[in-house]
Amino acid sequence: MSAFLTNEEMTGTWLGRVWRPEFEGPSVVTLRDGEVFDITAKAAPTVRDICELPSPSAYVQTAKGNSIGTLETLSAAPSSTDAAHFLAPCDLQAIKACGVTFARSMVERVIEERASGDPQAAEAIRARVGAVIGDSLRNLRAGSPEAEKVKQALISEGLWSQYLEVGIGPDAEVFSKAQSLSAVGHNAQIGLHPISTWNNPEPEVVLAVSSNGQIVGATLGNDVNLRDVEGRSALLLSKAKDNNASAAIGPMIRLFDDSFSLDDLRKTDIALRVDGPDGFTLHGQSTMREISRDPLDLVRQTIGRHHQYPDGLMLYLGTLFAPTEDRDVPGEGFTHKIGDVVTISAKGLGTLQNTVQLSTECPEWTFGASHLMRNLAQRDLL
Repeated sequence: MSAFLTNEEMTGTWLGRVWRPEFEGPSVVTLRDGEVFDITAKAAPTVRDICELPSPSAYVQTAKGNSIGTLETLSAAPSSTDAAHFLAPCDLQAIKACGVTFARSMVERVIEERASGDPQAAEAIRARVGAVIGDSLRNLRAGSPEAEKVKQALISEGLWSQYLEVGIGPDAEVFSKAQSLSAVGHNAQIGLHPISTWNNPEPEVVLAVSSNGQIVGATLGNDVNLRDVEGRSALLLSKAKDNNASAAIGPMIRLFDDSFSLDDLRKTDIALRVDGPDGFTLHGQSTMREISRDPLDLVRQTIGRHHQYPDGLMLYLGTLFAPTEDRDVPGEGFTHKIGDVVTISAKGLGTLQNTVQLSTECPEWTFGASHLMRNLAQRDLL
């Protein structure tokens, strides 16, 4: 594909990471006039350090650096240690995720649980749930009196689920999606655990949050979902969510500045396209306009006096998208095939593209925090 940002988007303040084979490690980068500039410096050698500054966007806009190539070239580079290529734009931050943040997608979670991972059983349950609640979830705010009424209506129909509590109750679901530095970036393979036979992409906005709880920017993410594994038991959430290459984040963090703010993010529409090796194409979308919990509320429920993140965090905000379109067998809905190309895009945040593979076949994650620290020290950046 061409560059992952449009000409209009390039005018924003962007922060990311590029693998530099000559250094055998990553560099912190930004964009200037279509060129990728390495701005790694002792003053702020990591993305985490920049996000901790009083004004990350002001620092990036004036940071000294040198061009390492055009965005057009680097954004098309394969994810290989032998070539310069974009990485996930975060480094030392914890990678957290919020689930069931859209009341309408909550219904699919209830269905997954009730179907116990059986896609054929899900179709009948889907019809029954729709008959009970209709379109009442579209503008529902979690924790509100109206949300409680919907919850009670579902319970009275024998459709109680733990997903109801986190979907429309007062407390959000927040879980650990991946380890620091384990997320993959643009053009990388994204992994499915081989035990799963019913799964799908989850196109989401991902916040960059500093250690004091300030949202400093945002990017896109794919929170790969193993519907059958999580559907069998919520206690399998970690097994369903945290696997090799199962978290994609990118292409870069757009830092908040005069051109892009949290209010812009609240109006963001996210588009999804899956192009399969079998010729199958799936289109989907999610919109932040329908989120049941405001991003500020989700951040407050994640970080505060009750839980600290000294290196900040990246926070997936959940998705409205839940595919029901049949791919192979009628009534079984959508599931991935190896080789699917997943493209997630949003105006203002660019495009994140990944290719589906088994987690056991994706490149192993071998570059952790200790490796990063040693690498920066060898480069006299610490």
